[in-house]
Amino acid sequence: MNDILPIILSIVAALVVIGGLIPVLMKTRKNIDRYPGTRDANDPVGGGGTLLEDSPVAPAERQAPAGVDLEDLEVTDVPDDAAGLETIPVETPLPVAGRLTRLRERLVRSNNILGKGLLALLSSDKIDENVWDEVEETLLLADLGTEPTMQLVDALRERVKVLGTRTPEQVKALLREELIKLVDPTMDRSLRTERHGDKPAIMLVVGVNGVGKTTTVGKLARVLVAEDKDVLLGAADTFRAAAAEQLATWGQRVGVPTVKSDVDGADPASVAYEAVKAGIDQEVDVVMIDTAGRLQNKTGLMDELGKVKRVIEKLAEVDEVLLVLDATTGQNGLNQARVFAEVVNITGIVLTKLDGTAKGGIVVAIQKSLGVPVKLIGLGEGADDLAPFDAEGFVDALLN
Repeated sequence: MNDILPIILSIVAALVVIGGLIPVLMKTRKNIDRYPGTRDANDPVGGGGTLLEDSPVAPAERQAPAGVDLEDLEVTDVPDDAAGLETIPVETPLPVAGRLTRLRERLVRSNNILGKGLLALLSSDKIDENVWDEVEETLLLADLGTEPTMQLVDALRERVKVLGTRTPEQVKALLREELIKLVDPTMDRSLRTERHGDKPAIMLVVGVNGVGKTTTVGKLARVLVAEDKDVLLGAADTFRAAAAEQLATWGQRVGVPTVKSDVDGADPASVAYEAVKAGIDQEVDVVMIDTAGRLQNKTGLMDELGKVKRVIEKLAEVDEVLLVLDATTGQNGLNQARVFAEVVNITGIVLTKLDGTAKGGIVVAIQKSLGVPVKLIGLGEGADDLAPFDAEGFVDALLN
């Protein structure tokens, strides 16, 4: 008996050691193909493993466990052994035309001071210097900016002088023409979402904390899915707690996979790299990278954002850099835009919260300052409250 006891103890010890090694081996396997080594001289080595969180299985493709009829299952009644049976239903986005109509209706109902205020002033029986001063003040309060304000006032002065009479219909027509010129319908507002060669289109989404950036990525994914695009999301916002989970949830809602880190505080450039690599390997149409909500006055964080872009470009060209701005912040948003433009080559603006509390003039101010078009606007918290920006439709909504 004494001879057998040491053998038994040895076997038990061996089993304990093997049990401890299994998680390590699984972790190592999960981290295969991670971006190796350093990217720049000041980069930390490694960034934590990343996981590809699959999109939900389409209802028609789901398989029930043995002995269970899929039609008898409710979303909330999934058995514990129903491996792979997704509980989050895939949503169907609204068509583009439907979203545009909804957004315009909401903008028309908003209490904007730009269109209504100008119409009231310019329809006055007598337009003297006091009225023009009020027109100028109205435009400045609407966040139009000094230079565009003077440009519009000078144009209106000349048009009213030539026109002579000022019926409401005439005033509305001339005001519409001049506002459309300022908003500039000639700007290219299309999104670059087409594959080129064997690479997907790469879209980098940036912005400060609190502007609704991660939500915008999810909403834009819905827009692209509605256009039959194959999309992959990359959760490179590794600084904000639950940001990756929030993005993955959006991905599940519209049926697209998300690449995210399995390590808290992982290197965002590494996550972005792996997302692009996965997008190339899976031959998707568009890879969208969500970045941290960096404060524009934090030099180190802005440098990190530039680094993320450089790392991505080791694999593929960045086709779009969309800056998300909260329209209610007015001139502060314009200051943010300038700082981001110095770090990355911004190709388009997404204006969120452009509802009754925002001032429509910020559209003109940003475009004039940066020479970058507003490409998308959002007017609410709903999943489909995001649509392409249309210059004439925007002005008509302001004046109605």
